[in-house]
Amino acid sequence: MKDTLSAKQTYTFLIKWLIAHPIFLSNELYVAGDSYSGKTVPMVVQEISDGMDMGHEPRMNLKGYVLRNPVTDENKDLNSRIRFAYLKALISYELYKCTERIYTAQILEPTCTRHSPKPTPPSWNRSIIVEQDPYHNDFLLSPTDEASSRPWCRNYNYIYSYTWANDKNVQKALGIREGTIKQWVRCNFSLSYTKDVPTSLVYHQNLIKKGYQVLIYSGDHDMAIPYVATKKWIKFLNLTIDSGWHPWLVDGQVAGYSVVYSQKDYILTFATGGGHTAPEYKPKECLAMISRWFAEYPL
Repeated sequence: MKDTLSAKQTYTFLIKWLIAHPIFLSNELYVAGDSYSGKTVPMVVQEISDGMDMGHEPRMNLKGYVLRNPVTDENKDLNSRIRFAYLKALISYELYKCTERIYTAQILEPTCTRHSPKPTPPSWNRSIIVEQDPYHNDFLLSPTDEASSRPWCRNYNYIYSYTWANDKNVQKALGIREGTIKQWVRCNFSLSYTKDVPTSLVYHQNLIKKGYQVLIYSGDHDMAIPYVATKKWIKFLNLTIDSGWHPWLVDGQVAGYSVVYSQKDYILTFATGGGHTAPEYKPKECLAMISRWFAEYPL
């Protein structure tokens, strides 16, 4: 598997799925993804757009795409961590100046547990949930319970996904053929994958000419793919600013900041306090943001 093949297979899947479910053909289509999908989503959109230009059937009602905390040029994205750390007062000015011209992407790459000599399997404490239902349905403890005093860990959300996705009733509701999936896993790290696209910037340049709606947003506390890197490559696109840096509100409070460009509502926005990825840290604010965008309400 590789970047280009992943995009082509996704396009093929969409064609087959829409043929099997023609009732959805008239629906507006937006392609969305986060993190590393910042590379593949623009490629998928390019595949769809090219197919429409060549008259492929079924014709998709493509309107735009959404990226959150997106990888665009991995080396440059990672290299921006030094500048981000300085802007957040995590390192001194002297250290920042010392390292700003050094190619730092490789030495800053985090050491993954799965690559260690003795990887530690994922584990979790069942006391963070409680069985209240006679049919053994799991419900999160209320804020008044003892478990709520524990620090929130993002990995808990991932663990819940395993319980949900491997539930036979869930799989039946999703239309998954019984027996086709023995054990669902969030990330298949045994998959051989080649990163054959160093940057997705050229796809953004091509798609701008098509006039699609684009929403790109990040958390301003994301040090994995810092917002400073995202701002830099968007600036490289040489877009005309329609509405400069301004706040957007949720419940009367500043939830983030946006820049709107004149090219078909090309929007860059940030969720204040959000990490990687923003909705995991600021779900309420990000839901409000994307709901407004889909409704064509100003951000």
